[in-house]
Amino acid sequence: MRAILTNVSTGEIAVHEVPPPELQPGGVLVRTHFSVISSGTEKATVQTAERSLAGKAMARPDLVRQVVDYAQAQGIRAAYRKVRSQLEALKPLGYSCSGVVLETGSGATEFSPGDRVACGGAGWANHCEVNFVPRNLVVPVPRTVPLEHAAITTIGAIAMQGVRQGHVSFGETVVVVGAGLVGALTVQLAKAAGCRVVAIDLDPERVRRAVELGAHAAFVADDPRLPERVKEFSRYGADAALITAATRSSAPLEMAAQLLRDRGRVVVVGDVGLDVPRAALYSKELSVTLSRSYGPGRYDPVYEETGIDYPIGYVRWTERRNMEAVLDLMQTRALNVAPLLERECSVEDAAQAYQDLRDGRAYTVLIRYPFPSVSSPLPAPQAVAAPQPRATASLRIGSIGAGSFACGVIFPSLQKTDGVTLEAIASATGIGAESARKAVGFSRALTPHALLSDPNVDAVFILTRHDSHAPYLLEALRQGKPVFVEKPLCSAPEELSAIREAYSKRAAEGKNPFVMVGFNRRFAPLTGRIREFFAGRQEPMLAHIRVNAGYVPRDHWAQQAVGGRIVGEVCHFVDWARSVVGRPLQGVRAAALPDGTRYNRDNLAATLVFEDGSIADLLYLANGDKAVPKESFEVFCEGGIARLEDFRVLELVRNAKRQTLKSPQDKGHRKELELTTSAIRSGRPAPIPFEEICEVAEATFRIEEALREPFFDAVAEAPSPESRVGTNLRSADSARSGRVIPPVTLQGG
Repeated sequence: MRAILTNVSTGEIAVHEVPPPELQPGGVLVRTHFSVISSGTEKATVQTAERSLAGKAMARPDLVRQVVDYAQAQGIRAAYRKVRSQLEALKPLGYSCSGVVLETGSGATEFSPGDRVACGGAGWANHCEVNFVPRNLVVPVPRTVPLEHAAITTIGAIAMQGVRQGHVSFGETVVVVGAGLVGALTVQLAKAAGCRVVAIDLDPERVRRAVELGAHAAFVADDPRLPERVKEFSRYGADAALITAATRSSAPLEMAAQLLRDRGRVVVVGDVGLDVPRAALYSKELSVTLSRSYGPGRYDPVYEETGIDYPIGYVRWTERRNMEAVLDLMQTRALNVAPLLERECSVEDAAQAYQDLRDGRAYTVLIRYPFPSVSSPLPAPQAVAAPQPRATASLRIGSIGAGSFACGVIFPSLQKTDGVTLEAIASATGIGAESARKAVGFSRALTPHALLSDPNVDAVFILTRHDSHAPYLLEALRQGKPVFVEKPLCSAPEELSAIREAYSKRAAEGKNPFVMVGFNRRFAPLTGRIREFFAGRQEPMLAHIRVNAGYVPRDHWAQQAVGGRIVGEVCHFVDWARSVVGRPLQGVRAAALPDGTRYNRDNLAATLVFEDGSIADLLYLANGDKAVPKESFEVFCEGGIARLEDFRVLELVRNAKRQTLKSPQDKGHRKELELTTSAIRSGRPAPIPFEEICEVAEATFRIEEALREPFFDAVAEAPSPESRVGTNLRSADSARSGRVIPPVTLQGG
């Protein structure tokens, strides 16, 4: 399909051929008929991309701070790779479109194929021939509203939310500062709400158009008698000012303060400067409110991505209900958008349309897409049995997932690995796949399911979000392809059972299944030195692992995924302990600090018990400070001590002799990938035995389970001698109540 993308580094806009997005639960696939380019938001996005690196840094100092923090925590090289991968990316444009539903995912039952819909949301309602859009960002279009008009719905919702934030009422005077696209819509909406509307703009042509669209009065912003004219019109001064301009200057806000009556209201809708002298606001006791995009729900991943609506009794006007209201006004002709759609162009001419916006020759462009007379679902790729890889041939890798970790860490390592060809790349959106193809050098960009069945892909790398690992892994096993999956193996115990069953079935058929998980830390050079230091030990060892993981908001995708950070990240350190101890895991205990409103069971202490009596004590913390190194490991055994800090410094002590090893941070990614690809090419087993991978996954699930276990009375129900190891590990609640967490024994332990 065709998509209009911008190069983050240069700002160049071009039409690209990309794979279509994948249908996901909770949303719909929409064949786009029309999308709207807005001169405000999109123009600013492109202008930022066109700046030099220094210019980008000046425009986004918040991102510079993030890079500095990342460099301090992960090293300059890692920060450079991350920034480079971001700058080489292709990004979608657009956030308001209309079209026809092709397919519906589970949970989006209110829609059916063939429905006419309007869609919103940056990253969802893109300038693409096909979009996947979550259900709360999709609304049905009334039969009498043309789809070309419905394409402007999301931008109309921005204007409507601004009017709502102004709490305007019948008969009030409302000043709209900035008569561009959002301003022109705001003029009509305020008039429809029964207000007397004054429009103000620097451009005389826009002032004239505002009157044609229904403004009761309109003035040029540099009119020296502007305050007098507005007061004459309103009698007392304006009741509310809605600022829909876009400028770094604070002049629009200063102007609004002049035009308002005592205790008037300012609503900032556009991106304008907010540096206004206190006296200008204080003297009239003005209230200033910022209007956030389309309405309640915006930027809330629970609302937008998972489709959970706000109860109408508590939140009457969400972004979806605002979009519905905009379409209702179009249907009754209280909102006339036809004059605002100044220009129309085909998708092939979109680059020129953006140039026209830059040059000021238009402030709205409607993009038209080719569409069949009868919409039909996208053809599903046919499954094709893949040949077994040959050790003598270059290993052709197909990767599902093209995020920052994949582009910044995995792909650069694969490029340096002998005997490897980057054959195909896929992502859920298709755009990410094309971006990675161009930046990294993959031969082709495909959909995930096409990649899994492609006979020219010898091995599949799964580098997607955690909750998608198991479905892709199971399909890859069914197709007979070797699989490398970034941690975790899967997100839930039932998925682990399904993977075990599929693996065993392939093995019973003599197919030699290959599954490897990205537990890279066990392959770090300094981890290897620890194993060598304790080689041949005769006693159990005790390991202490402290992970200063840092705070992650509860609405972050890693927290929202099944199992959260426990399943997604703690597994790394369970595996590290398993590799150093070198014995099977037997049981786990765990306790966590109370979450309050800030955390999500990510301040925890876990004790791992091994078959030979060894113990690993794991602290995973979100409540620390980034100034302290992230990962610290200590191992004690037979009079020896190993201390490892952030995979940079290793201290080995025995018999009062101390050896210190220092190196650039190496967490083992390169070695892990070399061993994995070599094993696939030669037909050897995976570097980590499959049952050991499953053992680590099960232990991680048991940690999560232990945090939910009911406590038992330590006196009345004392644990048996076999399970006493670690029974002194208490949570905050159990310490107060005299209760301890029972041990959780692993399968076969």
